[in-house]
Amino acid sequence: MNDPKDWNKQIIEEFRANSGKVGGHFENATLVLLHTIGAKSGLERINPMMGMPDGNRIIVIASKGGAPENPDWFTNLVANPKVVVEYGTETFNATATVPEEPERSKLYGKMAAKYPFFAEYEKKTTRSIPVAILNRL
Repeated sequence: MNDPKDWNKQIIEEFRANSGKVGGHFENATLVLLHTIGAKSGLERINPMMGMPDGNRIIVIASKGGAPENPDWFTNLVANPKVVVEYGTETFNATATVPEEPERSKLYGKMAAKYPFFAEYEKKTTRSIPVAILNRL
């Protein structure tokens, strides 16, 4: 399964079939399905990703595995901050915000403490990896 769309589709199906739980790379992780609207296409996109509950909001990281550019979902989120989040068995509307420093680094550090590979991603790139806060409406 080399196509990322096929991989995402499989993760999304497993997430929905198992009340937000999946195996493999995401086993024992907090996973969310983030629905964004394409910045150029205007079409809905759904991306599975690690999330971290923080009070009544969820934190996600636009790491793209430490790639030199931001993931497409982050571009969509910035262009259209009204999003839908699937978390466990619930689905809710949210507004996404992108924190400035020093909050960005504080939240990134909390996520990296929970999932150490995020610290490795930071070492692989020269960009400041963005953090997004998904605020429940």
